[in-house]
Amino acid sequence: MRQIDFGQVANSYASSREDIPVTLMDSLHLRNIFFEGKKVADIGAGTGVLTRKVAIRKADVIGIEPSKELLEKAKALNLTKNFTIPYQQGSAEDTGLEDSQFDIVTVIRAWHWFDRPKAMQEIKRILKARGTLIVIDSGFLSGTLAVEKTFAVLAKYVEGGLMPAGSKADSQMRINGFPVEWFEEWQNNGFELRDFYKLNYTVSFTKQEWVERIASISWLAGLDAEVRKSALEELANSLPEQESFVIPHECNVCILRLGE
Repeated sequence: MRQIDFGQVANSYASSREDIPVTLMDSLHLRNIFFEGKKVADIGAGTGVLTRKVAIRKADVIGIEPSKELLEKAKALNLTKNFTIPYQQGSAEDTGLEDSQFDIVTVIRAWHWFDRPKAMQEIKRILKARGTLIVIDSGFLSGTLAVEKTFAVLAKYVEGGLMPAGSKADSQMRINGFPVEWFEEWQNNGFELRDFYKLNYTVSFTKQEWVERIASISWLAGLDAEVRKSALEELANSLPEQESFVIPHECNVCILRLGE
């Protein structure tokens, strides 16, 4: 699987990846997931969008992220948003965290980048007995003029056309965006499926914000800087001038419990 250097798009990632539903944390609370007082590891934390939401709910949370550039953005956002969240460079396969110390592990928009067998062993190592793993994915949906124009432009620049990211590209069948093989892998590694659900929501973007959002996605992170710049310029020129673009999104949440 081709590795993506997200450091290439760290600025865009930091400015545009806050687009997760405001109802996400309430939906977890309704399913008896409580963060207050819990030790939480947010793996593949990126710039800390989920880490901060967990911290607001009074968890003892640490963000783990392999990209030095994304970590720097997360730490900078600590200052501007008045957080004191610790961030540590590490991967899902080698977090650097202590054994059996965490009540909850969270992963948002990153599971498809992991070496999944190694990541599951690492998560089992750091979780307490009967600990919880929450895997979340979210993104925009097709169907609107802005999204269709975006796909048409990007398809010219991405070799082989637009494909699902990471290991999703290898899957022939998905349930709410999650490859079906993931569920069998979790079960075989001792994780019991407790809940799996979907949240639909919309996000409004200005034209500039939408181009910034697209600049952060993995389709473009692997391109040469000049090619990426050309693609984004063509996208900006192809979009109509209007006050905002309302883009439908979907968030899929899987709650798993580590068995005895």
